[in-house]
Amino acid sequence: MAHLTRCLTLLSILSLAAAADNNTIGSGQIRLDCGASSPTGIDADERTWDSDTSSKFAPLLKGTAATASYQAPALPSTTPYMTARIFTSNYTYSFPVSPGRMFVRLYLYPSTYGNYAPSNAYFGVTAANLTLLDKFNASQTALAINSASFVLEYSVNVSAGKLDLTFSPSTHQNGSYAFINGIEIVPTPDLFTIPTPTLANGGNPNLFHIDLATGFQTMYRLNVGGQAISPQGDVDFYRKWDDDSPYIYGSGFGVSFGKDKNLSITYTPSVPNYTAPVNVYASARSMGPNPQVNMNSNLTWIFPVDAGFYYLLRFHFCEIQYPITKVNQRSFFIYINNQTAQQQMDVIVWSGGIGRTAYTDYAIITTGSGQMDLWVALHPDLSSRPEYFDAILNGLEIFKIQNYGNNSLNGLNPPLPSVEPNGKIGGSNSKGAAPAAIGGAVGGFVVLLIASVGVCVICRRKKKVAKESGKSDDGHWTPLTDYSKSQSNTSGKTTNTGSRTSTLPSNLCRHFSLSEIQAATNNFDQTSILGKGGFGNVYLGEIDSGTKVAIKRGNPMSEQGVHEFQTEIEMLSKLRHRHLVSLIGYCEDMNEMILVYDYMANGTLREHLYNSKKKPLSWKSRLEISIGAARGLHYLHTGAKDTIIHRDVKTTNILLDDKLIAKVSDFGLSKTGPNVDNTHVSTVVKGSFGYLDPEYFRRQQLTEKSDVYSFGVVLFEVLCARPALSPSLPKEQVSLADWALHCQKKGILGQIIDPYLQGKISPQCFMKFAETAEKCVADHSIDRPSMADVLWNLEFALQLQESAEDNSSLTEGTSSNTSPLIMPRLHPDEPPTDTTTTTSTTMSMTGRSLASMESDGLTPSSVFSQLMNPGGR
Repeated sequence: MAHLTRCLTLLSILSLAAAADNNTIGSGQIRLDCGASSPTGIDADERTWDSDTSSKFAPLLKGTAATASYQAPALPSTTPYMTARIFTSNYTYSFPVSPGRMFVRLYLYPSTYGNYAPSNAYFGVTAANLTLLDKFNASQTALAINSASFVLEYSVNVSAGKLDLTFSPSTHQNGSYAFINGIEIVPTPDLFTIPTPTLANGGNPNLFHIDLATGFQTMYRLNVGGQAISPQGDVDFYRKWDDDSPYIYGSGFGVSFGKDKNLSITYTPSVPNYTAPVNVYASARSMGPNPQVNMNSNLTWIFPVDAGFYYLLRFHFCEIQYPITKVNQRSFFIYINNQTAQQQMDVIVWSGGIGRTAYTDYAIITTGSGQMDLWVALHPDLSSRPEYFDAILNGLEIFKIQNYGNNSLNGLNPPLPSVEPNGKIGGSNSKGAAPAAIGGAVGGFVVLLIASVGVCVICRRKKKVAKESGKSDDGHWTPLTDYSKSQSNTSGKTTNTGSRTSTLPSNLCRHFSLSEIQAATNNFDQTSILGKGGFGNVYLGEIDSGTKVAIKRGNPMSEQGVHEFQTEIEMLSKLRHRHLVSLIGYCEDMNEMILVYDYMANGTLREHLYNSKKKPLSWKSRLEISIGAARGLHYLHTGAKDTIIHRDVKTTNILLDDKLIAKVSDFGLSKTGPNVDNTHVSTVVKGSFGYLDPEYFRRQQLTEKSDVYSFGVVLFEVLCARPALSPSLPKEQVSLADWALHCQKKGILGQIIDPYLQGKISPQCFMKFAETAEKCVADHSIDRPSMADVLWNLEFALQLQESAEDNSSLTEGTSSNTSPLIMPRLHPDEPPTDTTTTTSTTMSMTGRSLASMESDGLTPSSVFSQLMNPGGR
């Protein structure tokens, strides 16, 4: 994350312009419907707009008045979007205003206006000497955010008696022009206190200073836990507050709720009533009622932003439900981009009581260029032991702060999405400037700037997230990046399809047409479904005259999407190993996302452990499956060209073929690991609860040891035959890893193993297996073994088991009253339950017996370090 955050700043908020006169709010507002022929028009929020024709704000009006050739169905209203003012040379609107801070909103509908095509509209906008936009193309933004129209909102501080807005066609491209549909100016009190911030963590307080002339751009404005609030619902400044749920990371949505019926919201002296509408404070989102889950998770939001700017984040708080009325009932931490912004945030302390409003401001600097993810996370405060391990948030605003070096708020235009060979975007027709839906919900493709009135756009979470649906508003997937332009000449049509050029070399990954997939699955017959996962349904299919395959079809409603689809193809097309599932090919026709794998006749490992009618696996089979999975992960970590971290190791991602050979699957979340100069990869946390490495969760630093932790949970599942998380159990038993560790330390792990295994595990094998799993789930990664170490230990455990079975001349199925495979000892120091059965177990190990090792004071675990290269690479 070197290109992400470099420092975090806490802004001390004293008050919101205490001297502001509330009676002036709403006065002096200006709304221009540019290019309109009618003197006035009314928009969907019942606001009146004046035409700029013969306007006092443009007495020498230049440019061309034009009407859009097409009205997009999703257009909020005709006013002010259907008319525009076109400029082929620089033009300035001059607005006489009183000095002070004000919102400036630019309304844009990039349609075709007469002979003016939206693709040629490259222009800049300045407010006095502050650059708002430069070389900006509204059509690209509309494509990226999947919206026909949008609004950009800025907060500028006017010191003179007028505000000049200049529109300038770009000179870098012939035929460029500028256009604007609507301009709104809303005077406000000074909504931003302007101190010299003190940097957190001992940073230099002189690194930057916010002066009174600072300009801001609204990136996000969210009503957290509540419904979107239209401009009409914010009567002071006509701000739009969006729903926060599209930005929530993963499935940890927590609980949204409203205020108690008889509770009144009270604004405090430091929080005037124009800070945010009452409905923002009257709803909230918390982590939920389960303290065990909350203590092991965060409530996290992901926000794509432009790198290279400071950002001001404003958190709105209000406790709105009983019984939270006292100090230290709910306390939590606030993290911004892996930096601790606030410790022990107690809303009651900050506000003074239930139903009272509060807010806090923080500033963060981002470095680099392009776009990046800004993430916000809340986590319960465990140190002060509050009554409820929980966190709460009512509202959140994110503002970009101008770059003082060039007096600019301009970010990069978003890149255009992939274009199919037929020239259509995503295979859909475009008409005018209202193109087919591209980008879309959580984790689509790209974001630009978010209009303050709440056009909070959703974009691709760079290469990380975000999540990540990769679908448009109409529920279709966006197109996969076309690799054919950069891949070798070996890519081409498959033997059977003849449909289009493959996006990967055909010798590595086969491209199927949708018709082939439909034929293979009998048009996705429901009787062919093998299972359902986070990506979608998995079907049994047949290709090439009888070859059985597993066909995974992406569900547009899934939280997984384009990024996972690409990662799966990119990873598996390059990897071939006996213990990795083989990818045969894929299909991306007609906005589908389909992956074709080797058929694994025995399904997932989980199906053979619990909640299934299948016959339980023998202990030896479980050991062999664990060893196979460990070999697959060891290959990912050390055998491939680059270290690959799976990031989602769990029993449902370990598949079994017809011979019960284990194969690791599902590489959608996989990540290339650190190079030799780094110890970790800094990245947004992804994975599955119950298996998630706590150190990775806390620090967002991913290593191979994160896979080791997850695999340790798998080993306990194999041994205990229960889920990694069981919310219905007593809280100390909810997490399998925590419960198994507790029992292991108490010496009672043998009491919670799968009853089917009672009397079927040799004590030495049990001790080695349990010790291995225990080390894997160590809290700190440095204390965990490498996957090579894990593999060696498991193979050792299998040899111990086989040696015990050979010496007994009995099978695992022998009854416990005659078999030396006894119930495991509860603790290494506790005498065996049957002393006659543990005296002569020996095993050949480099010419020495186990008994002789122990006589030298060397246990299997200690001799391990003398026999195995611990580096593993």
